[in-house]
Amino acid sequence: MPSRRQFLGTAGAILAAPRIVGAQGAAGRTLRFVPQADLTVLDPIYNTATVTLTHGAMVFDTLYALDAGFNVQPQMVEGHVVANDGLQWTLTLREGLRFHDGEPVRGRDCVASIRRWGARDMFGQELLAAIDELTAPDDRTIRFRLKRPFPLLPQALGKVTAPLPAMMPERLALTDPSRAVTEMIGSGPFRFNAAERVSGVRVVYDKFDGYVPRQGAPSRSAGAKIAHMDRVEWHILPDPATAAAALQQNEVDWLEYAPNDLLPILRRARNVQVKVTEDSSISILRFNHLHPPFDNPAIRRALIGALDQAAYMTAAFSEDRSLWRTGVGVFLPNTPMANDAGIAALEGPRDYEKVRQDLIAAGYKGEKVVVLQPMDLAFLKVMADVAVDMFRRVGVNAEAFSADWGTIVQRRGSREPSDRGGWNVFLSGFSAAGLLDPVANLGLRANGPRAWFGWPSSPDLERLRQEWMAAPDRPAQQAKAREIQTQFWQDTPYLPLGEYFRIIAHQRNLVDIPVGMSNFTGVRRI
Repeated sequence: MPSRRQFLGTAGAILAAPRIVGAQGAAGRTLRFVPQADLTVLDPIYNTATVTLTHGAMVFDTLYALDAGFNVQPQMVEGHVVANDGLQWTLTLREGLRFHDGEPVRGRDCVASIRRWGARDMFGQELLAAIDELTAPDDRTIRFRLKRPFPLLPQALGKVTAPLPAMMPERLALTDPSRAVTEMIGSGPFRFNAAERVSGVRVVYDKFDGYVPRQGAPSRSAGAKIAHMDRVEWHILPDPATAAAALQQNEVDWLEYAPNDLLPILRRARNVQVKVTEDSSISILRFNHLHPPFDNPAIRRALIGALDQAAYMTAAFSEDRSLWRTGVGVFLPNTPMANDAGIAALEGPRDYEKVRQDLIAAGYKGEKVVVLQPMDLAFLKVMADVAVDMFRRVGVNAEAFSADWGTIVQRRGSREPSDRGGWNVFLSGFSAAGLLDPVANLGLRANGPRAWFGWPSSPDLERLRQEWMAAPDRPAQQAKAREIQTQFWQDTPYLPLGEYFRIIAHQRNLVDIPVGMSNFTGVRRI
């Protein structure tokens, strides 16, 4: 099975890594962060990449938010009133909210933002379909008149997964949803410093002094978002050894993903703290459903027999099983909707010869399979190696297309066949907050052209999701979630590769790093 690059485990690689020019002179109120990849797309409504989501959460705010327990809380809104048997929701914005250009946040800005986000987001599409009328009666009011009750409205508008329901000025929110916004004017705790951005090198944010924090303790994306840092610099260091060396040498403060190969060295560094976070994700192998061979559900389904979740997790995250979990299906383990439907098919030795025969019987004719492989995201690179190996073991003609993450993000949007710039498979992951239910899970949406990259079509999955939303209580939801996971294995829109826990490394003098995705509010230096 492919292994991680052995040279990264040597102290020589650490000592030989280049230095970051100028980073040593950073002031105490500047936070120097190494993201998982370069920021290539700025619009958090247009793009679903995690790095774009992290950027969006700095610059923009949302009407609602999730706390550490995944409970929805008011954020930009002061509160809401539900009337007419659930058919009318009236939201009131908090006083004093302003955009970075000095303009107040008005109801009409939010109406336009909700419509633009809803055109692209799976949860948002459900909300828009339930709306009869969405208006802003005055500057601080947003009013929903619904065709049918939609009790999940706050959850939709407070989701912390991509696409982010970011509130932006009306003039930007009126941009066609099929085009990315490039001017970054939000009302979040940090301003995007466009003048200092250097593609592939650096992204800079400045504290927004006009931000009005909500009262209450900070918790995930909820509560008070207080920026203690005047400036946040993202240093783009795709090589793990370089990033680890920079942290040891106090040239950066925080690695979003600490490389597993280098954890022993980082743990020995006196100035560095390594931490396994409570935040987890499920890695996935996503099929392109538009073109052969994976337009055939029988071929996708046959590959379940070749899936060895432990192989992916071990290759990407080491043999330390405290860092990952197998036996993973559609929903986040140990949460209310998680169940064991179909999991037995993942257990026991893999019979690759049987899978090879099943693929032939299903109609596989030797078509080339292009696997997108990001070279600057170490764990996805390795999992792509494992995927290619898995395909070849069962007789699939697979090859990797290797490029930087920005290029991969652009190519996965193509609906062309793989020989004309498209693709057949890519590796990605869904964060914990996106795996709690069948509405938030991007990969479960199966409405063809409007679905997430891969564009699966499954009337059964679509119907079951609607039935889950209409379920009267949690036991009914859990029963429906089991049906959904059973149907999932029949349609196989993607393969779940296992759950892993994010490991970060940072300077010991950084404290109060929030739970969840990388968040720069609340962080202090002592």
